[in-house]
Amino acid sequence: MQVPQEIRINKTHDTLTLVYPSQEHALPAEFLRVYSPSAEVRGHGIGQETLQTGKRGVLITDLEAVGNYALKITFSDGHDSGLYDWAYLYNLGSHQAELWQQYLALLAMEGASREPDLTKDLSAPAKTKAHGCGGCSHH
Repeated sequence: MQVPQEIRINKTHDTLTLVYPSQEHALPAEFLRVYSPSAEVRGHGIGQETLQTGKRGVLITDLEAVGNYALKITFSDGHDSGLYDWAYLYNLGSHQAELWQQYLALLAMEGASREPDLTKDLSAPAKTKAHGCGGCSHH
């Protein structure tokens, strides 16, 4: 298992950098958000994933170590239910280019966009979380 020697968030809070002995991975906040390991994003099984749209411009608002095995990342859209373990983060960094292309292809297939929906009522209360998995409807 690859554990980063150093973890940094850049000044604009849009990139998380993980430094390893022989390399470093700079992971954009949007990339981390759309590949969140949470049940809200990944579902509870194969084929239950929820395509994340409108996440361009999302920022990292908080970063918290969970034991010695993971990071809990809070994003500016309020999402905070995924635990990014070291193996998952390393995999995201190692396969970033192809994962990003897969994401863009899925967006195109669904006719969806990375752009936030500015027509949404931002004063409306956020969805409440239930069942410990980000408020997914699988329970």
